[in-house]
Amino acid sequence: MVTIVELIRKVKSQMPELTGFTADSVSELAATDNGWEVTANLLELKRIPPTTDLLAAYRITLDKEGNVVGYYRTRRYLRDQTMEEAS
Repeated sequence: MVTIVELIRKVKSQMPELTGFTADSVSELAATDNGWEVTANLLELKRIPPTTDLLAAYRITLDKEGNVVGYYRTRRYLRDQTMEEAS
């Protein structure tokens, strides 16, 4: 069985290979019938000052072993912007 920490490490190592962008953080992780759903925030453009970095939230689907089987960008935002919570 894969631990949550291992899943996060796998996502962070696989996303740069798939997108060319570094995973800044993982903000959501949930088990599904077929594996996992993860929301990761990727650094798409580094700027000075860092508060103006361009980040994007990606929804990522993982299989039960933690391998990425699909992903899509859900939102782009500046680092200093707050994200609205889904209701």
